Amino acid sequence: MSSARIPSVPLAQQAQIIRAHQRDLIHVSSLREQTENILRSWFGTRWLTRFDKEVELSVRLMYHALTTGRAIQTLGEEYTNIWVHLKWARAPRIRAALVLLPTIPSYLLARLGPPLYARYPRSKDIATVAMNVIELASEINVALFYITGVYYRLVQRLLGVPHTSATPIDPNTRPPSYSLLGVLILVRLGHRLLSYLRSRPSRSVPSVSDEKSPEYDNLDGPQLDDRPVSTLLNYDPEADLVSTDKEEQPSVIDFESVPASVRAGRTCTLCLEERTATCVTECGHLFDWNCIYSWGRERAECPLCRQSLNLTRLLPIHNL
Repeated sequence: MSSARIPSVPLAQQAQIIRAHQRDLIHVSSLREQTENILRSWFGTRWLTRFDKEVELSVRLMYHALTTGRAIQTLGEEYTNIWVHLKWARAPRIRAALVLLPTIPSYLLARLGPPLYARYPRSKDIATVAMNVIELASEINVALFYITGVYYRLVQRLLGVPHTSATPIDPNTRPPSYSLLGVLILVRLGHRLLSYLRSRPSRSVPSVSDEKSPEYDNLDGPQLDDRPVSTLLNYDPEADLVSTDKEEQPSVIDFESVPASVRAGRTCTLCLEERTATCVTECGHLFDWNCIYSWGRERAECPLCRQSLNLTRLLPIHNL
């Protein structure tokens, strides 16, 4: 008497994986919104604006740690009846990597990046190249997923962790194919690569303005008042006063030369810290750009006078 053969578990279909991923995004977004409402009622909007990145990180870690970290389905995977492959679901290191790799690096780059860039300017270029490489790898991974049908997320492809389905495959039904989307993404990436290669030789040709203004050779970095920020680090405020040019010369504040009594009045009313990127609303109130932008995403009103707030009408002020 021959023993019964145990059938193999089929891989999850593309439509199941996509719906599960979209469902998880909805649940994480809802959980974050509810968490922010609770924290806002406890600590206020200023505190929430200051620690918004920590709140987002905590919500994402909690959601995936309580599901993937415990080797159980997420709400999206439960909705479509798929599982992380049992061979890898039992490995604690793999589960920890699935939870930490998509969340921790992006948080560290967003929180620790600006202070690191100020201290080591070269690190900003390295971080920019790294982010572009990761973004390109993610797009290529999505294209390969649409063509092959496995590994929707880049971290799953790197770890070799596929999804399996608890729903048996119907031999009489042909599953939908997303191969055309994958081909279109690869065509778009090829077009971007071709455009980049064509634009490279033109950048090496010096322009007439470069010959007249050798101090502005580095035009790839951030600029302020049509001048590279790197040229403003050693700015001399008396240079513009003795200039014989009748036209108005662009200027920028040297914050270190501003008296302490004056700097005390440059406090943002949202974060209670000195404004480093001042902007003004339509109602005439001054805030730090990041603070009022984060506020406007939650409430479309000025935090001081409660007038309507339109983020597209914020006016940056460079010298105040």
